[in-house]
Amino acid sequence: MPKQTFNALTKFRDNPRATMLVAGAASAFGFAPAGLWPVTLLAYALLIDCVARAESSKRAALYGWLFGFGQFAVGLSWLAKAFTYQDAIPHLLGWLASPGSSFYLAVYPALATWGAWRITKFKQNPAGDQQASLRFILGFAGCWIIAEWMRSWVFTGFPWNPLSAAFIGGAGLSTAIGTYGMSGVAVLAAGSLVLIAQKKWLASAVCALLPVYSAMLSFAVIPGPDDRGNKIALTIIQPNISQAEKYKLGYEKENFTKLAALTRPIAGGPDRRLILWPEAAIPDFLDENDLEAADARARIASLMQPGDVLLTGADKIFKKTIRFPGYIENRWVGAANATFALNAKGEIAWRYDKSHLVPFGEYLPMRKLLEPLGVARFVPGDLDFWPGKGAQSMRVGGLGPVPVKVGMQICYEIIFSGHVTDPEDRPDFIFNPSNDAWYGSWQPPQHLAMSRLRAIEEGLPVIRSTPTGISAVIDANGNVQRQLPYNKPGRIDAFLPQAREATLFAQHGNILPLGFAALLIALSLLPLAAQRASR
Repeated sequence: MPKQTFNALTKFRDNPRATMLVAGAASAFGFAPAGLWPVTLLAYALLIDCVARAESSKRAALYGWLFGFGQFAVGLSWLAKAFTYQDAIPHLLGWLASPGSSFYLAVYPALATWGAWRITKFKQNPAGDQQASLRFILGFAGCWIIAEWMRSWVFTGFPWNPLSAAFIGGAGLSTAIGTYGMSGVAVLAAGSLVLIAQKKWLASAVCALLPVYSAMLSFAVIPGPDDRGNKIALTIIQPNISQAEKYKLGYEKENFTKLAALTRPIAGGPDRRLILWPEAAIPDFLDENDLEAADARARIASLMQPGDVLLTGADKIFKKTIRFPGYIENRWVGAANATFALNAKGEIAWRYDKSHLVPFGEYLPMRKLLEPLGVARFVPGDLDFWPGKGAQSMRVGGLGPVPVKVGMQICYEIIFSGHVTDPEDRPDFIFNPSNDAWYGSWQPPQHLAMSRLRAIEEGLPVIRSTPTGISAVIDANGNVQRQLPYNKPGRIDAFLPQAREATLFAQHGNILPLGFAALLIALSLLPLAAQRASR
């Protein structure tokens, strides 16, 4: 970046608070669907420069918070849409959802900027030296990694749009250091721009080494054909059923007709298919022991060939037997957001229950306090969903010489780096049935981007089926091989891409990005250690 450009932008130093708020908002346009990653890189360069010049750690934290608030308020603007589909929730709350969430989420960038300033600036720099140094940028990158990792688990976690999601095209190093480590590499790239503007050529080259190497790794070639000879045929269904139609009375038959029309086999197609339907594709309780459930299973089976297997989202109801004097009552006490596997006879082979549930979506936190205030969860109904056991590999037989292992991750679960597979039972691919119809057009491309990051990290294909898009086949390098556009009905007929060997990240998880963060912070402290040793 030319020095003149950077200097022109940094003229806003006279009003750093407004600069950070605007820069944060602008940085959101580097994420999907806009994809203007150079804007994000430049915005982070401004953040680094501004925090380095802060006169105190409190001011550094404020700059980080303002930047984060701007980024999340724009990037999560789609949250408001979800409130329009549930009349039990005041729609006005939707307008507060994005700024309210951003108010909290901005704490994590604030922690990163506060930590970077405390580690590398406090009582360490000569008076008047306020420029961002290589040491400061290394510490900043390490603190950013730790802050993003914390955002993934504190208060159940919400790691939406990590910085690395704006740079998927150059995310090759995430096979070793994961999503959060790759975000640190992106910070180094932004830092190199700051150092170039200062004409610190050697320091900028050092800062750019890992980003350039990561981009080169992104051109890695997926291994050759599967030596087991498996050719698993997939049929991925996107019925384009809007959220307004999904729970509307009288629409059950019409919605099933849309699914059926897209699912039936076509002439000349494979005689064995793995058919993939979206999250909560049908309203029926498939594993109940009654005529309604049996009829639902039979309708699904009528769409299948003898060798087909179908995975579909549906709810599971949990009951409790209550004994009263003279009679027994079975009460519904909870539910699970589940995926069922059915064979061509309509028999259930297995069920996977979603484990990482969405607060306010699938359960209402502090229900006794919030329910009297008119707050409800997005999904209609009074029963909270119960979490399942966690990431599991489910086996599907009959499609090839050996059973196919499906790593199940329903919707929101796919965003949690390091928690999407069973490390003791590595799957052949990850199936991510989702329902993104709640959120408008901005959220689905962001969800797709994070699914691509999981594919790169784990070295596994990711298959997505959603009611309104974006359904996709993602290979083990994170490349989208096939996809269906948003708000368009259709189906994808494809063969399952091959998995790669387990990546370093797949074997060791988030200990690697945290180790990388510790290394960066240690390197940022080396000059201080050398200075003290010389005294």
